[in-house]
Amino acid sequence: MPKRIAKRVKARNLWIRDLTSTDPNMGANLDFTSDYLRMQAPSGSLCAICKGSKMLCGKTSCPVIARASSHYKIWRSIKGLTVDGSSPPSVFVGRFGYPYVNVGPLAPNYYGDTSILDAPERWLGKSIDEIIDYRAQLVRGMYRVNVRKPEKAGRILDRTRELSLAEHYVETEMKLHKPPRRSFRVDADVQPIGPNAPLDKIEIGYIRWNRDMEKAHYDTDLKAAPATISLHEEGVPVTQIQKAFSMGSFGIRFPCTCYIA
Repeated sequence: MPKRIAKRVKARNLWIRDLTSTDPNMGANLDFTSDYLRMQAPSGSLCAICKGSKMLCGKTSCPVIARASSHYKIWRSIKGLTVDGSSPPSVFVGRFGYPYVNVGPLAPNYYGDTSILDAPERWLGKSIDEIIDYRAQLVRGMYRVNVRKPEKAGRILDRTRELSLAEHYVETEMKLHKPPRRSFRVDADVQPIGPNAPLDKIEIGYIRWNRDMEKAHYDTDLKAAPATISLHEEGVPVTQIQKAFSMGSFGIRFPCTCYIA
């Protein structure tokens, strides 16, 4: 695995100022006197060398600059430690530190039909900037869970699992432990992702589950593999199945409330 390097760059540095002079949207969202970018990139990355000025990646526009602009828009919209909005629905399950991993919901800081923010099936024909903007709007609440003892995770895990089974966007309120970090990964080949912060509490509004997924979830004698195949054959979008699967919503249930594939 390549060595990671992290660099803290003040927004008034010349290369950032030069870039924003050609990008009015980003320039309007940066405060050169106080804002910082915390950038993380693989050692020797083209992004770390290029800094968005030479287009060494061969793309017609710099995805890193587009990502920075989108991040600043969402950072400016978050006031205090509360995020109120409609989850597409979307959930996150990490992998670092296994079996202790970060789990939580993703939601923007506004209400309405947000389903397109996490529906890759609907992104055909969209520009890179549009897709990055979709992803960057989703604030990720993180809660540490021992995947071997999910029954001890409590209400946050239960609510996040409910979101993973939802058929439509769900009104979501997240109480964060601290403000989201102003950082993002500088790598053109990494999937864009929005700000994140530790999660203290989550509340969700009315939720309607996908009928086929609900049936598979409550069938505690049905293994996860045939459940996912059956859902795919029923026409449930792959990304929707993935969300529920990653939350352990399918499989044989044991008395400890754990699921096994």
